[in-house]
Amino acid sequence: MPADHMYYVICLLPVVIPVMFWAAYHWHADRHLPEPLGHLLLAFALGVLSFYLGLFFYWSLGQIDLRYDAYALAARNLPGLLVYAVLVIGVIEEVVKILPFLFIVLRFREFDEPVEGIIYASFIALGFSAVENIYYLDSLTTAEAFARGFAGPVVHIVFASIWGYHIGKAYLLGKSLVPVTLITLAVTALLHGIYDFIAIGLPNTALPFVALLIVGLWIARLMLIRDLHLHANASQMKKAAASGADKKLL
Repeated sequence: MPADHMYYVICLLPVVIPVMFWAAYHWHADRHLPEPLGHLLLAFALGVLSFYLGLFFYWSLGQIDLRYDAYALAARNLPGLLVYAVLVIGVIEEVVKILPFLFIVLRFREFDEPVEGIIYASFIALGFSAVENIYYLDSLTTAEAFARGFAGPVVHIVFASIWGYHIGKAYLLGKSLVPVTLITLAVTALLHGIYDFIAIGLPNTALPFVALLIVGLWIARLMLIRDLHLHANASQMKKAAASGADKKLL
């Protein structure tokens, strides 16, 4: 490998290693009802594309003078930063991740359990955060880059899991997706915006509290995944038992 290519690969390690870690983590979490690897990789790729779709939306806002520097707002206008973080950053970044979930992931033939909404949404979020972290590499030290590489995806994954689960569940129940999509988008955009507002505008005072919120949401997510797997396994056992009883009768 040429020296310049090797240097580029080494520079990307703070992004690549966390991506591999979180991908393996979710692959293990879904081991009871594993999804096709190709579909998971596609979900990751859709997350990468969603990041660039978000850049397009930000660029479009800039064309009508509605794009602002969040750090500049933090220095002179904290209320303005809060509004911008929720209504622009939160909305754009959650919308661009929801769109491929709605129009592509839900069409997977194997999508037949609510837990799959969490897993696929998590891989979309992982792809999005991977590219986002690459954009931050030049402004971070190596230690900061690794810290962001591991922590950054957690925030995106937690918020994506909220809409992924509820939209997936509504889809499997045959319910209208419009209400649940709008509600979960509003909730996650609000949470996402508040997190960014605190991380950018109040990092030294309130960030520990919002970090505890993320940890709490992550723990709740773990418990939900466990319960969904237990329910799915119990359903499979009942189906197998019923099938065995039918064969005996025949």
